Amino acid sequence: MSELIEILSRSLKSGYSVKIDGLGVFEATSRGACRFHAETRPQVFVAYAVEDLAQIRRLARSLRAGGCVPWLDKEKLIPGQNWPRAIERAIQTSDAFLACFSPRSVVKRGQFQSELRYALDCARRLPIEQIFVIPVRLEPCDVPRPIAEQTQYVDLFPDWNRGVKRILRAIPDRPRFNLRPTSAIKSGTRSNSRRSIREIPAELSPRAYRRRGS
Repeated sequence: MSELIEILSRSLKSGYSVKIDGLGVFEATSRGACRFHAETRPQVFVAYAVEDLAQIRRLARSLRAGGCVPWLDKEKLIPGQNWPRAIERAIQTSDAFLACFSPRSVVKRGQFQSELRYALDCARRLPIEQIFVIPVRLEPCDVPRPIAEQTQYVDLFPDWNRGVKRILRAIPDRPRFNLRPTSAIKSGTRSNSRRSIREIPAELSPRAYRRRGS
């Protein structure tokens, strides 16, 4: 947490607004305090096989239109980032996990299977009635038996829009919370103009630190 506070302090003093992935935006006020704008849209981690990327990008657009923030590795990972750790933190801090099955992803070894196993482990620590892993079929295929026997899946065929609506209904609302302007992190600036936004990845978010110790 001290690392996060140090990054916030330096960035705000330099005139940046700071966006923390999955949490919200910190910005400096004209009085040298800090104001926080919480991200109220649910963050949705999208797991997929790279061969299905075209359909996944379409799904991401549909999720954004439905008021969600999709997390795609192709969009979120930055050069030099520890990507296995970043993906685990993104799964931990997401409100839902979409496991996108296709004839390619169900038989392919590698990252998709790893993300799915990790998400199932995360789901086991949640209240039993809380929805987290949402299986989605992009095309006709067999959903792995351990998942199909316990979890209802959604088909995006033959009616894409109907499938998206079912997904959106299943995604839990993000808990609402508000933080008042605070001087705990001094901005060192007298201007409320934002030069730019600096993004902090999910592995540095307070939610990730909190869950790491749970």
